[in-house]
Amino acid sequence: MSIPTPIEAAAKTYKNCTELNKDYKGGVAKDAKVKNKGGKTKYAPFVSAELYKANASKDRDKDGIACER
Repeated sequence: MSIPTPIEAAAKTYKNCTELNKDYKGGVAKDAKVKNKGGKTKYAPFVSAELYKANASKDRDKDGIACER
């Protein structure tokens, strides 16, 4: 097993929210101050600006949280 380079360790882009939610049940928030516009959620989002940026297209309501549940 090799040590991942910074490029390999870069934020993963997921195909869809189903794939992203397997790793991050609450979705991914761009920062800790973001509030969910969509109402109640079951899980708290994982906070990562890099991961959010890689998956921003999955933030349908543009509230700063991709794939929230």
